[in-house]
Amino acid sequence: MDVYLDYAATAPLRKEALEAMLPLLGEQFGNPDSLHACGRRAAYAVAEARAQIAQLLGVGAGEVYFTSGGTEADNWAIRGMGCGNAVLSSVEHAAVLAAGKLRAGGTSLCPVRADGLVHPEDVSLREGDGLLCVMAVNNETGCIQPLEELSALAHARGAYFFSDCVQAACSQDLKQIVKYADAVSLSAHKAGGPKGVGALIVKKGVPLAPLIVGGEQERALRGGTTNAAGVVGFARALVLAQEEREKFCAHTLRMRELFERLLCGALGGRVRADGENRAPNLSHLTFAGADDAFLSKLDLRGVAASGGAACSAHARQPSHVLTTMGRSEAEARRGARFSFSLQTTEEQVRYAADAVLGALGAGGR
Repeated sequence: MDVYLDYAATAPLRKEALEAMLPLLGEQFGNPDSLHACGRRAAYAVAEARAQIAQLLGVGAGEVYFTSGGTEADNWAIRGMGCGNAVLSSVEHAAVLAAGKLRAGGTSLCPVRADGLVHPEDVSLREGDGLLCVMAVNNETGCIQPLEELSALAHARGAYFFSDCVQAACSQDLKQIVKYADAVSLSAHKAGGPKGVGALIVKKGVPLAPLIVGGEQERALRGGTTNAAGVVGFARALVLAQEEREKFCAHTLRMRELFERLLCGALGGRVRADGENRAPNLSHLTFAGADDAFLSKLDLRGVAASGGAACSAHARQPSHVLTTMGRSEAEARRGARFSFSLQTTEEQVRYAADAVLGALGAGGR
């Protein structure tokens, strides 16, 4: 049996998203910026998709900027939003942390505690700090951050608040998050849309510097031919993900609880779930007996999982998320992330748990 438990890395393309994309990949292939009828048809499809996302999130269409994905959106926000120093949580995605090194006003880090959460009382915003950045759902542990309180703290200190919502699209109420954030980033393929397209949502009045020059696209702030088919598929997938959110949360929580119960029952204190206040579809576990070949052993047993972010899978470094939570480098190398979806079945979960035990040499497959 092949079991895919790496939905946090990417999800399969929804058939509804593909169906919405096909006309733009076929007879409506025109460049949305061309003035002839073929271009206008593509432009109309992009405008309709932008309006759908705006309505879903409770913002204006002019506040939706399309990008090539979450990484680009994160870079744009960190490098181009507001002025002065940016305060980033120490468990942000690598795209945010790396972009921070290129921010003109500089950056500083705020800590998380052993629970994986940013506690507002631990955040130090100094005079002149222009931006606070805390992700909605951590891409490794699944920890859901207290965004409402953090946003209020930022605004009270005169700073803008940005949240990477890439990992939140299926489990969190995005419209509610957008209410108190000044900007959020999204990526289509985490919600069953196509790879290579995302969005940065920026509230009206928030200063934003251009990202890519040389074109008038995205209000002259992000040049380049618009990925019309990708944008249309993105909108369809995001709407569906938010519509089925309650069903998704209930099902994935059942699958995660079964998975963790099976492993904890067999391994006892040799396994630990990492983080608190976790999104229901994510399970990051640290195994006392895991070695460097653990994920490969799982793969050979037909189970797809990861050690954390897929973007950093080849770095062979201990997880910065776990080390900043107080774990040793050795512990941070023994973790694995399992993520579930509506397609995950109980049979698959039981098979995967058995495969984990086998990969650890604790029985099982």
